[in-house]
Amino acid sequence: MRYTESRLSKISNMLLQDIDKQTVNMVLNFDDTEYEPTVLPARFPNLLVNGSTGISSGYATEIPPHNLGEVIDATIYLLKHPDASLEDLMKYVKGPDFPTGAIVMGTKGIKEAYKTGRGRIQVRAKTTIQEIRGHRQEIVATEIPFDVNKALLVKKIDEIRLNKEIDGIAEVRDETDRHGLSIVIELKKDADAQNILNYLFKNTDLQVSYNFNMVAIDHMTPVQVGLKRILASYLEHEEDVVTKRTKFDLDKAEARLEIIQGLIHAMDILDQVIKTIRASKNKADAKKNLIAKYNKFTEKQAEAIVSLQLYRLTNTDVNELIAEQDKLNKLAEKYRKLLSDRATLEKEIIKELNAVKKEFANPRRTQISEESAKVEIDE
Repeated sequence: MRYTESRLSKISNMLLQDIDKQTVNMVLNFDDTEYEPTVLPARFPNLLVNGSTGISSGYATEIPPHNLGEVIDATIYLLKHPDASLEDLMKYVKGPDFPTGAIVMGTKGIKEAYKTGRGRIQVRAKTTIQEIRGHRQEIVATEIPFDVNKALLVKKIDEIRLNKEIDGIAEVRDETDRHGLSIVIELKKDADAQNILNYLFKNTDLQVSYNFNMVAIDHMTPVQVGLKRILASYLEHEEDVVTKRTKFDLDKAEARLEIIQGLIHAMDILDQVIKTIRASKNKADAKKNLIAKYNKFTEKQAEAIVSLQLYRLTNTDVNELIAEQDKLNKLAEKYRKLLSDRATLEKEIIKELNAVKKEFANPRRTQISEESAKVEIDE
């Protein structure tokens, strides 16, 4: 309530989809004026995809963002193979996928984090050494680690140049434009480019540590979660959402079927129905008389008949009603199968996850390197 309105991106609709079908529990908000959801229906594992960072009393969490396509593939694999090991899941989820790209050095920290919920990784900027005029070289950084402030990074490198902490840097420029990020470090003649780059990795934010601390609330309790636990909890939630949504749709279809059956029966004996309604004192009396005289009508059917205007009652096409009845019967049958058959439910979940992947998945941006993050500097 105290925030301005915002315009949601298209994928946000996937987090809110089916919220109007009683799929999640609602509780009263802070001043008891309206209801709000305790959790969103979420058609994909948003906690992993979007990541999360935050602190509360006694707890903090730091979950990095991941690649949507990889996470969905791992979720589907876990649904088909509930006993999957962490190695199996890591064939799909290779590691974090930061929106700023860059390179994660080594896989040991990733594996540790996915197993226990805690781990540390080194994230390094993507750099190249290029030859320029006058037999000189320049270092160009095109991707920097997640959450690093570019302006402060450029300032820090320039301070190193001014203080002559390492010799050989001629100029530092930020050449970022609409085509992408670019930090250019121009070197003096005969400078050792690799050694200068190594020095910058060690002493600036061109290389940073990222600490995983994957704490989430699962079944009302804050817990440190690994990769498998997050995906398993998501699947449990998704099954619950699809089941509740199907029940809602089934109830709606059955309620409409009841009305249609009543209308079809009323069409068969239309003259008697009109006669009964005309002989009644008011709407409530008409309803009572219809139920008493033709014991085939239920309360809801009688309500639907007496609520119709006369011209609607005489002009209703029975064939249209029969067609709608057939359609609803097929739908109700499909919903019942979904609710009673585990395999059908799983198939539906996989179909919906694949639809999200098809529409929103992007190629991975962050590179995972096997090489360690140790930097050697020639003093």
